[in-house]
Amino acid sequence: MAEVAERSSRRLDGSDINVSFEFFPPKNEKMEETLWTSMRRLEPMRPDFVSVTYGAGGSTRERTHATVSRIVRETMVIPAAHLTCVQATRGEVDEVARGYWQAGVRHIVALRGDAIAGPGTTFVPHPQGYQNAADLVGGLKRLAKFEISVAAYPEKHPDSPSVEADIDNLKAKIDAGATRAITQFFFDNDLYRAYVDRVRARGITVPIVPGIVPIHNFKQVASFAARTGATIPDWMARRFDGLDNDPQTSHLVAAAVAAEQVMDLVDHGARQFHFYTLNRADLVYAVCHLLGLRPEPMPAKNGAAA
Repeated sequence: MAEVAERSSRRLDGSDINVSFEFFPPKNEKMEETLWTSMRRLEPMRPDFVSVTYGAGGSTRERTHATVSRIVRETMVIPAAHLTCVQATRGEVDEVARGYWQAGVRHIVALRGDAIAGPGTTFVPHPQGYQNAADLVGGLKRLAKFEISVAAYPEKHPDSPSVEADIDNLKAKIDAGATRAITQFFFDNDLYRAYVDRVRARGITVPIVPGIVPIHNFKQVASFAARTGATIPDWMARRFDGLDNDPQTSHLVAAAVAAEQVMDLVDHGARQFHFYTLNRADLVYAVCHLLGLRPEPMPAKNGAAA
């Protein structure tokens, strides 16, 4: 792994690397402090944008809007607000989108959203709502000139009968107006490369940005993976074996795993990365450093907190 990182980093100065970061809205004051500490830590890496998630059924609607609005007011980064179709009419979703536009948000991550009853259950769209992500993208494009990113699934969405059917769905989203696809996180780079080849063969030319999740907590990420259908390779599970009560060593192993994955992607031509931060900056910052990115002083913005 060290040889891979060294070989790649020697030819990287960060000038051709683009990154973006995902955060989730905080539930309490302590989590809010953690979020904004992480935001300030990563802001000088000059991300293309930072996205903020949106809970099932709009359960985090107010907190998401508050977080996005604060990003607009107090930082120099471009926010991208997540928006889903779950348990809402078209009018209700459009109202949220208009609120984002009025707050200065020009980028939406448009998602169908998960079934309210949980994994393994059938998604049922609201009778007066957007039926799926492609329908949502079309509605947003009619509403305003949003930049729209959508999700892609190298191992297919759990609800899709096949990878080909999933790619059909991705093409529908792109045809509706999306200009970027961000993948679900994955750990097997060969699966990502094979997926991109199949996507390109279908005539889809937009960026397919690899989604990377540094493993702060292996059990937590394994649980996420089980729900989303992402494969945890046996070799990776073995690296974390026996470290449940050893967070310091686990952290070092996580940094090595993330560095190895990202540098391999760089060696095969990847230059854009989307990091699922889980509101923590340390591992993401380290990987960005390996990619050749260096912090740049950020000018103060009117309205920013002291």
